[in-house]
Amino acid sequence: MMKKNVNRRNFIQTASLAAAGFYVMPFFASCKSDTSTRHPETVNKMNKDFIADLDLQLTALPSQTNIYPDSSTKTYSYRASIIKGSEDNLQNIEGSYLGPVIRVKKGDKVRVRYENQIPAESIVHWHGLHVSHENDGHPEHVISEGETYYYEFEVMNRAGTYWFHPHPHKHTGEQVYKGLAGLFIVSDKEEEKLNLPQGEYDIPVVIQDRTFNDNKQLQYLGDGQMDRMQGFLGEQILINGKIDNTLNLGANGKYRLRLLNGSNSRAYKLAWDNGEAITVLGVDGGLLKAPKRMSYLMLGPAQRVDVWLDLSQQSENSRIKLVHLPIPLDMMGGGMMNGGMMGNSSSNHLPYDTQFDILEINVGAFAENKDAQLPGELSSFNTLAATDAINKDNPRTFTFAMGGMMEWTINGRTYNGTEVAEEETVKLDTTEIWRINNGNQFSSDPDDDSGMMGGGMHGNGGMMGGQGGMGNMMQMPHPVHIHQLQFNILNRDADKVDDKLWEATKDGFINEGWQDSVYLLPGMQMDLIMRFEDYKGLFLYHCHNLEHEDMGMMRNFKIV
Repeated sequence: MMKKNVNRRNFIQTASLAAAGFYVMPFFASCKSDTSTRHPETVNKMNKDFIADLDLQLTALPSQTNIYPDSSTKTYSYRASIIKGSEDNLQNIEGSYLGPVIRVKKGDKVRVRYENQIPAESIVHWHGLHVSHENDGHPEHVISEGETYYYEFEVMNRAGTYWFHPHPHKHTGEQVYKGLAGLFIVSDKEEEKLNLPQGEYDIPVVIQDRTFNDNKQLQYLGDGQMDRMQGFLGEQILINGKIDNTLNLGANGKYRLRLLNGSNSRAYKLAWDNGEAITVLGVDGGLLKAPKRMSYLMLGPAQRVDVWLDLSQQSENSRIKLVHLPIPLDMMGGGMMNGGMMGNSSSNHLPYDTQFDILEINVGAFAENKDAQLPGELSSFNTLAATDAINKDNPRTFTFAMGGMMEWTINGRTYNGTEVAEEETVKLDTTEIWRINNGNQFSSDPDDDSGMMGGGMHGNGGMMGGQGGMGNMMQMPHPVHIHQLQFNILNRDADKVDDKLWEATKDGFINEGWQDSVYLLPGMQMDLIMRFEDYKGLFLYHCHNLEHEDMGMMRNFKIV
């Protein structure tokens, strides 16, 4: 099929951002598959009866990007063009390997003609979107180089910041790391009634950690299996694919910063360096009911937050920094996350337990949107009630932990194509509670510490157990993502979380609103409530530490 390249335009065209060399763009992560799970006969065909409001050509291909001004870096990129739709639907990002930004409205019918031109199997997952199995980007739908996959779906989500990335089993981390990720931003009538910042005042901020070798090429992982155990940790922070992490904004301006943690495995404890509170407007699944002011913010891999930034009290030529505050994660598991017995390939990474800069904002000439407002009430919506869950007295339990064969597992299992266990089958038009925990997978009793791996942080015995044993060594945070739906958080049990770690992070979690990804600390247990509606089929839930995901910490659930 011939590709039509029309209505291309750059994302940010304002003089201040261009002068700063800052291009707003999107990025994030997902999962790859091996050929044993591929079913070519299921590849979507274009439905001529589907009348699209937006028809896009999206191609994944090898690219060369001047991340450093004096050299070219080998990357992967998504390139997009509009076949049908408005130029406002697509914001291409010149000079970056990330992107594009796709902007749609709730109710829009979207067709994406995805063409794979990278030398590996791949597929696109629409992270956070409520779509059918055929449109979700399951690893069973991977296509080879030169093949095309057609997505056709109606946008059913609330206004919010969503994103897209590859999802082939075993190679998701590498493909995302090389640059395959973009933002998918939805608006709706409720949001449009608010006087929130728009246009160049509505700015995506994609945070990634990356490592470059002496030739300015991206360097991904080391040689050993142990290097994958902790997940990739890079040596420097990139913002929107740029090594220049500065943003020039106007004094008196009011901005909406759409933060996406696009890192493969790293979490961030974010704060303003001037001590001001971070004001959060929205999370994964859209606006909160009311703004939430926080002294700092925990942002795990794949999570998004919308942040209000008011520069009316800032003078010209002043500066503000968004920084990462120390977290005592480097000491978890005997120093595992900072090298130690897990290998030294990441020994030069930015340590979790130190402060480092994320984003620097340079306040320039006065902006023109001083009238944008932050209302006391942002959105009106109902959350799911625990009393409506069909399993309220017996929640499904999913344990994320290291298995006996040194595998990252969920309930002792790893990903196996389209396999679905009995406890992974749910019914359409029902509401359920899922209990996820980060701990001893070998016992359904959370108080039983007798497992083979020693029960994690509180293990006392077992073949690899004991305080300080391998069971303790393998306890790590797991960012958990559930496909196809948005859920509400009912509770967050931190009784078994290390006291020092919990004290350093407890005020940074957001339990309100609709979410699709949560950051599960070692020893933590959470109850999530969700509803299965509209679509039957096979969907994924997994750890969004992309290296853990690629190692098999991913499973299917089936809606019947």
